[in-house]
Amino acid sequence: MQAYESKMNCVPGSQTPARRWLMLSCLLVFSACGFPESESADRRDEPEYDVHYTLTPDPASAGVAVSLRLRQPRNLLREVSFPIDARISDVRGDGTVRIENDRVFWQPPPRGGTLEWNAEVRHVRGDQMYDAYLGPDWGVFRAEDVIPRVRSRAIKGAWSNTTMAFELPARWSAITEYSSLHNPIRVLRGERRFDQPTGWIAVGVLGVRRDTIAGVRVAVAAPEGQGARRLEMLALLNWTLPELMEILPDSLSRLTVVAAGAPMWRGGLSAPSSLFLHTDRPLISENATSPLLHEVMHAALSIRADDGYDWIVEGLAEFYSIELLRRGNAISSRRAERAFGQQAEWAGDADTLCGSASKGPTTALAVTVFRSLDRQLAAATDNAHSLDSLLPVLLGKQVNLEMLIAMSNDLAGSVPDALHIDSLPGCRSIAKEIRENA
Repeated sequence: MQAYESKMNCVPGSQTPARRWLMLSCLLVFSACGFPESESADRRDEPEYDVHYTLTPDPASAGVAVSLRLRQPRNLLREVSFPIDARISDVRGDGTVRIENDRVFWQPPPRGGTLEWNAEVRHVRGDQMYDAYLGPDWGVFRAEDVIPRVRSRAIKGAWSNTTMAFELPARWSAITEYSSLHNPIRVLRGERRFDQPTGWIAVGVLGVRRDTIAGVRVAVAAPEGQGARRLEMLALLNWTLPELMEILPDSLSRLTVVAAGAPMWRGGLSAPSSLFLHTDRPLISENATSPLLHEVMHAALSIRADDGYDWIVEGLAEFYSIELLRRGNAISSRRAERAFGQQAEWAGDADTLCGSASKGPTTALAVTVFRSLDRQLAAATDNAHSLDSLLPVLLGKQVNLEMLIAMSNDLAGSVPDALHIDSLPGCRSIAKEIRENA
């Protein structure tokens, strides 16, 4: 408050020595205020509006009441729209709210207002298991499960200052992919000007372990009594995360690992800077792959596949789940070679590579392709390049085979044999279909 008052006393007037010293003091005080220098420089001349999300879990109904509160100095944000399905209900708000073609359109008042809705959390995946769950004692879900992705219409250059908070039952806490040092939680903007919360969220009576590994702020959280191996996860990440950050130094600043047992789906699922792993999953499997590191790779790379090319996303994650174990000395080089050999054997059961979602033998075949590509890039460039060289270029992109071939050709000077169309079953028909539909 004193800094603010001192700044306000800096008024123009005659430049007496005392006034000059006062103005200099004001400048020093202003520069010491806690505003990030890069943000103030980047956004100094751009209009800003405040968006605040409040999430109120209701264990009795297995739902979350969501409130979006908008404040703006003038009519900057003109309209927000998002898809509505059976999980979203009771949408209401200030200004004009309408629903057309399964989509909500909100035109807020010029100075802002509030839009509210209820979101059903529980979502079944498999045989009565959930990939989003809220019960009497805890909940695990993604922000995207309760906050639909929006399209916004605002004046040119306007951007959101987004925050988030939780209203929780007694003794409950919440953990997200964002820093909890700020209250409300700051949702740092990405490439979009309307920023929304993303990633995995855990609520309930939680146990949390934290560490900073290779510059990454890591949190491992799970509801109490779920048998989560929090410290074991941190130990494995201490061995392997430095190796990943050597390859992708700009990929992660934070990593949140959320774990839970029944009735959650018995697998792993990633999201931006966060992941879920069922407590029954091994940290390192008997075949020397790692379900934990597989999801860490997804969270770090944050790549998406064009139709037919899911094998690229899944194959990279599985290849590096072995490779990071080897580089971090969690397994020996000999065991890693044996693991790649087992993947090659399993790949023999795959009928196709390009096609639908990549699982089991298909992913094993993708691992084998990337193993060959890694070696061929190294051989063609006298070890100057390898598969590692592709990852920073792929980071955050929509990927396909054409992109992979072009990047490999740029590194090696020719297309490696590993990416020859005859070595990629099913990919010729996918490429032909894409050409015909272009």
